[in-house]
Amino acid sequence: MNPRQITVGMTGASGAIYGIRLLEMLREVGDIQTHLAVSPAGWLTIEQETGRGRQAVEALADVVHGVREVGACIASGSYPIEAMVIAPCSMKTLAAIAHGYGDNLITRAADVMLKERRRLVLAVRETPLNLAHLRNMAAVTEMGGVIFPPVPAFYLRPASIEQLVDHTCARMLDLIGVSQRYAPRWTGIRDQSKGESE
Repeated sequence: MNPRQITVGMTGASGAIYGIRLLEMLREVGDIQTHLAVSPAGWLTIEQETGRGRQAVEALADVVHGVREVGACIASGSYPIEAMVIAPCSMKTLAAIAHGYGDNLITRAADVMLKERRRLVLAVRETPLNLAHLRNMAAVTEMGGVIFPPVPAFYLRPASIEQLVDHTCARMLDLIGVSQRYAPRWTGIRDQSKGESE
């Protein structure tokens, strides 16, 4: 059987570690072919926030596309990409997707996901949000995309930034239908005072 095809886009918003860790997790899962596209601002953010070089990041993907390669396979709905995650997703990229402005490979590939009714997850990174941001998020949601701000979850009592990142990336894997073992499932609150109140 052919491996599942997943696209990961990375743009210039803060949070480069999310895209990097997502690529690592997808590689560990196996039987998935990853396609990577990074914007110029994305490469700057990767260097600034992680210190990782371009070659090291590209090595995490199976196929690397230049952001200006608008003729790449992931720019066509005929190519069987199952899902796409943009992590992190800048407000500029969000705006382009919301308005169908496919000016580079990332926004074109995202447009393909929407028009083909395939899963698109945007890990949008900005705060506070202005009205334009909120309206663009609403527009993408109405078109079938999933807006997924990488908000940390504290109910698992994470002991490190790595655990916070892993949990967020694990939830993104859930959203694109990839089985994961990186985050425990919530089983409900155990009421330790149950016997005392009855």
